[in-house]
Amino acid sequence: MGYKTLAACVADMEAHGHLVRVNSEVDPYLEIAAIQRRAFRKGAPAMLFTRVKGCSFPMLANMYGTRERLHFIFRDSLPRLRTLFAIKAHPEFALKHPLQALGTLPALFHMLPSKPKAAPVLECRTSLAKLPQLVSWPKDGGAFITLPLVYSEQPNKGGSMASNVGMYRVQISGNDYRPDEAGIHYQIHRGIGAHHQAALQRGASLPVNIFVGGAPAMTLAAVMPLPENLPEVLFAGALGGCRMPLHKGAGMPLPVLAEADFCIQGHLCAECKPEGPFGDHIGYYSLQHNFPVLKVDAVHHRRNAIWPFTSVGRPPQEDTLFGEFIHELTAELVPQVFAGVQEVHAVDAAGVHPLLLVLGSERYTPYEEQRVPRELITCGMHVLGTTQTALAKYVLVGAHEDDSRLSTHDVPHFFSHILERTDFARDLHFITRTHIDTLDYTGTGLNEGSKLIWAAAGAKRRELGTSLAAGMPLPQGFSQPVVVGKGIVALRGAQHTAPRGEQDAAMHALAQALQHWEQREVFPLVVVVDDSAFTAQAWDNFLWVTFTRSDPATDIYGAGEAVHSKHWSCAAPLLIDARLKAHQAPPLETNPEVERRVDALGAPGGELHGYV
Repeated sequence: MGYKTLAACVADMEAHGHLVRVNSEVDPYLEIAAIQRRAFRKGAPAMLFTRVKGCSFPMLANMYGTRERLHFIFRDSLPRLRTLFAIKAHPEFALKHPLQALGTLPALFHMLPSKPKAAPVLECRTSLAKLPQLVSWPKDGGAFITLPLVYSEQPNKGGSMASNVGMYRVQISGNDYRPDEAGIHYQIHRGIGAHHQAALQRGASLPVNIFVGGAPAMTLAAVMPLPENLPEVLFAGALGGCRMPLHKGAGMPLPVLAEADFCIQGHLCAECKPEGPFGDHIGYYSLQHNFPVLKVDAVHHRRNAIWPFTSVGRPPQEDTLFGEFIHELTAELVPQVFAGVQEVHAVDAAGVHPLLLVLGSERYTPYEEQRVPRELITCGMHVLGTTQTALAKYVLVGAHEDDSRLSTHDVPHFFSHILERTDFARDLHFITRTHIDTLDYTGTGLNEGSKLIWAAAGAKRRELGTSLAAGMPLPQGFSQPVVVGKGIVALRGAQHTAPRGEQDAAMHALAQALQHWEQREVFPLVVVVDDSAFTAQAWDNFLWVTFTRSDPATDIYGAGEAVHSKHWSCAAPLLIDARLKAHQAPPLETNPEVERRVDALGAPGGELHGYV
């Protein structure tokens, strides 16, 4: 059955060759995070660091760092969970496979939290200052908890059935935080926001418990895009193969995950303080902004507690595996969640939320001689109106009726399919002055920017090119055109200087010049960047640069662009200004001295040789 404690999981991973102990002293300031990132890239085992500088707690890295290890951790419960999802997606499955359906009954039982009389997590007391002070990137504003389980309940309901467990960033030192304060950086569209608002409307603070460690299933549940009426503690029980133990003692405003390794108890108030910067999963720093302060009442831990952590940065990283695992579990449910949608792919290389590829249906008008996007636009609106896909910025939608082989997970082919069919006068649909991901700095302000539904259907309109002819008409300031892939060119542009939210006159001049380009139909997408050679070097580079550095409404231009009845249109080529702007956050860079120390640990004779 599943693991009730992190220690049980660690022991099992070690026994099966999925974990190594590291006895060399490592520094939680930059060094241990650098080791973790390299270990992930090498496909190394999980690592238990037994000697952490300035800290008495061992730290666990890379626990979820390979797909094989994720399947190992959840091997007992995955078959039942897959059957549950199959029944949800196809109710007739239970009639066709009654024995398999009956086998899911334990999973349903495990969804109910248990109520133990005692909680090992409350056995010992400590303080925020004595917790591991993990700093992952040189410009981080302090130490952060990177795998927190932030538990809250709806104030007017209460109880685990009205709970939310989210993985919201927690800063425990630095900036203006007092020794008994932490910063809770919860992003837009997160469940804790509704709880906090309800508490403030009642004139009260919101009780919050932050857990670290415990059952691995709870960590996965915290990042799952679950329906609002399905508490994470219930799903974690089904995923983990055992009931989540919630202990609530006398006078405690919230229950505690009894088998967690650490518990920070506190109250989230109306006061805000500067939180950040923090090197985030998009590959840039999220800058310093005011976020709610947690007033810490107590910090507890179990005996022999283990501190799990990860380090995020430009994808792929360990959290990439979370996304892939979630897709694997939920792929069959996509058509039920999004009507008419066959597949969705939040592209990790592009930072997840900046780019969403959607395989939809086009069934509305079968009597028309030529297929044009109609239902596809509805598909795009569906994904922008439900769950975490609502944070998507660029939504590219194709019709599976046009190509039975089309898949959102073959990204180059999907782009070719869209570019071959796009009518630039018809197929671009902008949503302006709306919400965007809190971590995305391309828009007009924090949480503010634009979105684009780019839906293309029907017969091919053009043949895409792969060879660039001489004579591309480029105004002054633009140079070094390089082919990225079929139909896509990257151009080097001069440093961006336009004000935030304002379009660049030089880009308009480029669009006008390219109206007369002989290859404008075979290369219908031109991306202007700071380094065209780097952008064209790999698809991951193109995706990361293009979609993490541009806002659709501000940074898209086109040959012969026009607005008619509020609809923006252009002819090929479409231009995206993907240069870094002054208002955007800087990309992440490592510390050379720290990297040299890690080099030494990984050299022949070093304890991490072969792992980093």
